[in-house]
Amino acid sequence: MKVIAVIPARYASTRFPAKLMQDLGGKTVILRTYKAAIDTHLFDDVFVVTDSDLIYNEIVSHGGKAIMSVKEHESGSDRIAEAIANIEVDIVVNVQGDEPFIDKEPLENVIEVFRNDKDNKVDLASLMREITNEEDIQNPNNVKVVVDQNNFALYFSRSVIPYAREKNVGIRYFQHIGIYAFRKQALLDFYSLPMKSLEASEKLEQLRYLEFGKRIKMVETTHVGIGIDTLEDLEKARLLLK
Repeated sequence: MKVIAVIPARYASTRFPAKLMQDLGGKTVILRTYKAAIDTHLFDDVFVVTDSDLIYNEIVSHGGKAIMSVKEHESGSDRIAEAIANIEVDIVVNVQGDEPFIDKEPLENVIEVFRNDKDNKVDLASLMREITNEEDIQNPNNVKVVVDQNNFALYFSRSVIPYAREKNVGIRYFQHIGIYAFRKQALLDFYSLPMKSLEASEKLEQLRYLEFGKRIKMVETTHVGIGIDTLEDLEKARLLLK
């Protein structure tokens, strides 16, 4: 089973433009993320896929592998699908470009789903962590997921799901953690399918997979990513590195 990591890297960012090219301990954020992915030793290959000449040159000039996006893309899945179309691979792991402090264990866990999937029932694997704080549960920026008895995703939403009409019935709330592993065919199918109303409404690309019958296996974790979305996050990351 050939497994690769792909790091989608847009130059533009609404909250923090050019964040991936910011200095973090003598290396740019994107280069540090790329090298951290390699250092996990989980992947047969690691690529950065980008729409930016600056990011492309940053990776290639340091001996790394980068792919330029040909088209404009609405989602990370679209960008990755275009990039891997002609690469011989079984499993593709989406590594977030703004998370340079990669935790090996959750990546290992989503890959392991496919090693154990002898009947090829899983199209994607992803992570979820339990949240208990009411503010976290209500926050629409925290995407919630509900699963069936076998931990296959039933639905993702920015709303509170499930709605607790009855209290004290053992409901647990899970936040979706955006680390994905895909079968190659699932990505290619996604790329050719149109965005439907659920995805358009919630602005959650994982709903396109569900709307078209793809099966997403969720793995429970305690992992909390350290993403760089703001200048304040970058300063915290610099302190953490020290």
